Amino acid sequence: MNDNRPGYDPSEYEDDDYYNPQPDAGKSIRGYRIVIVILSVILVALSALYFGIHRQQTLDNELLQADRDSIQNDLGRLMNDYDNLQSSNDTLSANLNVERGRVDSLMTRLKKERSWNLAKIKQYEKEVGTLRTIMRGYIHQIDSLNTLNKQLITENVSYRKEITSARLRADMAEEKAAELDNKVRAGSVLRARDIRLEALNERSNPVSRVKNAARLRVDFVLAANDLTTPGEKAVYLRIVSPDGYVLTTEAMPTFEFEGEPLSYSAMREVDYQNQDLEVGIYFNSTGFSAGTYTVQLYCEGRLIGSAQIVMR
Repeated sequence: MNDNRPGYDPSEYEDDDYYNPQPDAGKSIRGYRIVIVILSVILVALSALYFGIHRQQTLDNELLQADRDSIQNDLGRLMNDYDNLQSSNDTLSANLNVERGRVDSLMTRLKKERSWNLAKIKQYEKEVGTLRTIMRGYIHQIDSLNTLNKQLITENVSYRKEITSARLRADMAEEKAAELDNKVRAGSVLRARDIRLEALNERSNPVSRVKNAARLRVDFVLAANDLTTPGEKAVYLRIVSPDGYVLTTEAMPTFEFEGEPLSYSAMREVDYQNQDLEVGIYFNSTGFSAGTYTVQLYCEGRLIGSAQIVMR
């Protein structure tokens, strides 16, 4: 259908935008779509980055927690190790207590720590390592001391055995020496033999009846003995009457025998030169009675001879 309206020419309006709006509207829509896509990609990337960072932080926290637990377990073992370490050395024991206190202090710090990072983990690991190294040093010292103590105990036992053996040998030697000394002493004692008792009158002539005697004479022989020390010897004579009394003078002289004073009848000093020596000792008195007389001779605190003699 042709428009035959006068004055109208359709060709004049062919390039007018007013009558052709579609191309510009399509470009705007495409632009918005591109922006939306770009924003979506950015959002997806940011989301992925966020979740990646969050996941990494979670992993890092888990690793830090695992490291913290590991350090705490190491400290716990160190505490037990220090508690099990014992030493009789006072200085070493005091040092062990100091290091045990350092372990306790580090454990307290560890439990109170709230902000964890790799640097702190390394710091704690370093301190734990130092404490462990110190503890190994103490273990080595204690082992060395225990080994030394065992050696000393073994040596002490050996020395005690040697000392005991030496003491036994010394005791045996002392006993033998004492026995030998006793034998020498016993062998060195003077001995009187051939003891005789004779009744004499005032002229020193023998009488047959003791009641008629004015004196008694005891004759004997000091036997030769090379073990006896030669020189002046005091010989004491005791004459015991038949009625059991010791015949003595009015002065009643005594000598010491076995720590006690002992009365005697007469005494004589002789020069003894390790050879047989005949000796006679006189006792002056009267009123003798018949019967058995006991004659005893003493020298240097010992009884050197005795005899029982019957007088008529």
